[in-house]
Amino acid sequence: MVYSGPKEPGGVTLNIDTLIHGRWVIPVAPDERVLDHHSIAIGGGRILEILPSTEARQRYRPTDEQELPGHALIPGLINAHTHATMSLLRGLADDLPLMTWLNEYIWPAEKRWVSEEFVTDGTRLAVAEMLRGGVTCFNDMYFFPDQAGRVAAAAGMRAVVGLILIDFPSAWAEGPDDYLRRGLEVHDQFRHDSLISTAFAPHAPYTVSDQPLERIRVLADELEIPVHMHLHETRDEVRQGLSQYGVRPLERLTSLGLVSPSLMAVHMTQLEPEEMAQFAKSGASVVHCPESNLKLATGFCPVAALMAAGVNVALGTDGAASNNDLDMFSEMRTAALLTKGVARDARALPAAKALRMATLNGAMALGIAAETGSLEAGKAADITAVDLSGLESQPLYHPLSQLVYATGREKVTDVWVAGKQLLREKQLLTLDSDEILSRAGEWRQRIGPGITDPD
Repeated sequence: MVYSGPKEPGGVTLNIDTLIHGRWVIPVAPDERVLDHHSIAIGGGRILEILPSTEARQRYRPTDEQELPGHALIPGLINAHTHATMSLLRGLADDLPLMTWLNEYIWPAEKRWVSEEFVTDGTRLAVAEMLRGGVTCFNDMYFFPDQAGRVAAAAGMRAVVGLILIDFPSAWAEGPDDYLRRGLEVHDQFRHDSLISTAFAPHAPYTVSDQPLERIRVLADELEIPVHMHLHETRDEVRQGLSQYGVRPLERLTSLGLVSPSLMAVHMTQLEPEEMAQFAKSGASVVHCPESNLKLATGFCPVAALMAAGVNVALGTDGAASNNDLDMFSEMRTAALLTKGVARDARALPAAKALRMATLNGAMALGIAAETGSLEAGKAADITAVDLSGLESQPLYHPLSQLVYATGREKVTDVWVAGKQLLREKQLLTLDSDEILSRAGEWRQRIGPGITDPD
């Protein structure tokens, strides 16, 4: 973590952009390390050095210097599975089974309302919510991914936008060929963007047939981008796969060559022991969405067993329509507690691993771990500051545990992405909160009158 940049004879480094002094720095790599009274030096959007605050004050003369004496500085959180636009459908249809929720409420609402305007406003609402909650990067799956990418880029947030693919037509594309054509155009649009990257996003085994999946495998290999897909989310999905294809969905994807290090398999609540072992050998990642799975009663992802087998497990919220928030602090706590309960082992997922799931593991799944996910010299300065000085966090014996078990997103005060501050003292700097609220209210007035209970 040592930067050997140019120094004056007296030892003072010139032209540093930002110096942040925290009570603690929790870099995530290496695991469980907590640095007391440390500072982060930033230049050119990257971390130059992490060092004791007394040394930092002597070594650097920053343009911007911030004192956060009661805060923990952590890597920006990575929400590894979202449908950002669906923030506009938050609370539309609660307390229903997954397929009822999809078939009778969500898909009809999307058929009626999805458009560039809908995606732009919904994504902007989600980006604002996530930044206020310490999230600096999200992995999205939705229609009009070009609009989602533009919104994130304009806000200064990092995002992986999904090149969505389903077999049936939508407002975005007419069929598989059109989805792939338009997806490749989006990939080209963001190919050189420093904040926005892409992943193929075939929705699920029950909505995408073999031929489009085979094309995705070839294209993903050629472009060297990830594949982001719901997989083994419910028992019905597995039964349907057996009925239609004669094999379980994971076996089908394996036969198509899609189960590889580039795959991000979301949910994975229905797994046999032999499937976990085979999945671990593939090098693919799992994205665990505990609160959405609980709310939709889809099952329990065997996180402890997957990690024991060597699988990289990241963390996501899913969409706000099924969660109903984009709160990664809540997701960390739920993941830790649920994993302990399922495994019947209080040691199954300690706080340090839960934080790693929400940061570095997510970056690894997305293929951007060289850029972000931990606080290390040379990486992008994606940083979240969490105030642990309040009475709700006292007494404070172990800052890392307190972050996971006793802290909420309301304690996030400041956020930087690539060294640019996007949240300062809880105020968004690149988004207009009043305008976002106004637009959300307009969508409620449009959508609300059309909501009816199914027969």
